[in-house]
Amino acid sequence: MHNHGIGSWTARRARKTPHRTALVQGDVQLTYGELHARATRLAHHLRRLGVRPGDRVAHLGPNRPSFLEVLFAAGQLGAVFVPLNTRLAEPELRHCLVDSGAGVLVHTPEFEEFAASCALPHRVATGPGLEDELAACEPVPIDVPVSHSDNALIMYTSGTTGRAKGAVLTHGNLIWNSLNTLVDAEFGADVVTLLSAPLFHTAALNMTCLPTVLKGGTLVLEEAFSPRRTLDLIERHRVTVMFGVPAMYQQIAVEPRFDGADLSSVRMLMCGGAPVPEALIRAYQRRGLSFIQGYGMTEASPGVCLLDAEHALDKPGSAGLPQFFSDVRIVDPAGRNASRGELLVEGPNVMRGYWNLPEETAAALQDGWFRSGDIALADEDGYVTIVDRAKDMIISGGENIYPAEVEKTLHEHPAVSDCAVIGVPDEKWGEVPRAVVVLSPGTDVSADDILAFLHGRLARYKIPKSLVLTDALPRSGTGKLLKPRIRQTFGTTS
Repeated sequence: MHNHGIGSWTARRARKTPHRTALVQGDVQLTYGELHARATRLAHHLRRLGVRPGDRVAHLGPNRPSFLEVLFAAGQLGAVFVPLNTRLAEPELRHCLVDSGAGVLVHTPEFEEFAASCALPHRVATGPGLEDELAACEPVPIDVPVSHSDNALIMYTSGTTGRAKGAVLTHGNLIWNSLNTLVDAEFGADVVTLLSAPLFHTAALNMTCLPTVLKGGTLVLEEAFSPRRTLDLIERHRVTVMFGVPAMYQQIAVEPRFDGADLSSVRMLMCGGAPVPEALIRAYQRRGLSFIQGYGMTEASPGVCLLDAEHALDKPGSAGLPQFFSDVRIVDPAGRNASRGELLVEGPNVMRGYWNLPEETAAALQDGWFRSGDIALADEDGYVTIVDRAKDMIISGGENIYPAEVEKTLHEHPAVSDCAVIGVPDEKWGEVPRAVVVLSPGTDVSADDILAFLHGRLARYKIPKSLVLTDALPRSGTGKLLKPRIRQTFGTTS
């Protein structure tokens, strides 16, 4: 086998454990043998459509078997997989397709209308038509040479400039990230992983799904998160591992059934996106469960630091220690090591760069170290705490929201003369965006009118949950919005 990338994983798993259940979704179950056969048939179909090594193959749809089949089929061909975020608005999705130069879009039926509006060489809808095509393909092995340095994935991450950037992750990046995770977390050979966070996000795909496949475990796929259903699925499938953001775990903890549910199978709750509040840690400890908290970013495939369950309470708010094969540095603006400053990351899991953005790549990667844009400090034991987001990013229910992108769209409204977007605390989502807007003289529009203008232009989760009108916004001498002062003035009033 000349393929040393993740596209070979289904063949290697089918060789070892063909009859073990690879994935479950509702009534659908696939063994590793069946998953490999389906991925191979799909690879033949994509090759017939002209897909060759290095070509980009996009997928648009929720957590369904097709997501993994396209991932592994593209990997068999040495093609580059582009997972699309189903929560994005159509102009945002179109940008990702055009920017990546995808030649094929595989989509689930509910995106038929959007797919038809895209000028792409090939659009493939999952469903009966595709099943007929796959049945006509023989699952004979495809032996395309793929090395660890070949590109595997382009994952779009919201840019601070308002345009999503494609982080290019190699097969080596994904493999080393999986190794980091297997070393630092409890993935046993009998792992059963519940995936209700979307696979188009790096944490669900790379921190939980791929390590599970590597161990030959079972993936329980959920299209959408439901706290009540989560408890049912844990009991029914004897789930051992799940990933979520704090908002998801909060919703599970307040379910009436939480105290009585059988959670005896669960060994590991992985959490990322924001620190887990101490009260939530204690609520789960009462049920005999503890969190492994992680800090990372798409550009690092994504694992940078992990806080093990043992230190969840004596290192509250910490992101933990660097993952096994990763290294971090904290530097001052001059690039000297500092006790508090910007966090830099280096390791075999750090991306090659941003797709077709040489300047942004050069600014982000310096001597192999990725500049996170996050301000951090480390304690005497080396535990890292993220103290501020240099990029003013808002994390809402695990989704990254960049105020600059929302502000740019707000400015397109003719009545908006100035605006700022800040994060305000929210019980359910951790924090949500709030817009502070200055209207143009002589205009008379309501807050609701302006928010309605954003629908269809931005993903729903990026649209501010509240909008405050004001006479003027504080700016620095160089014209920069003074975000700390804006947060102070407008971040607490409801």
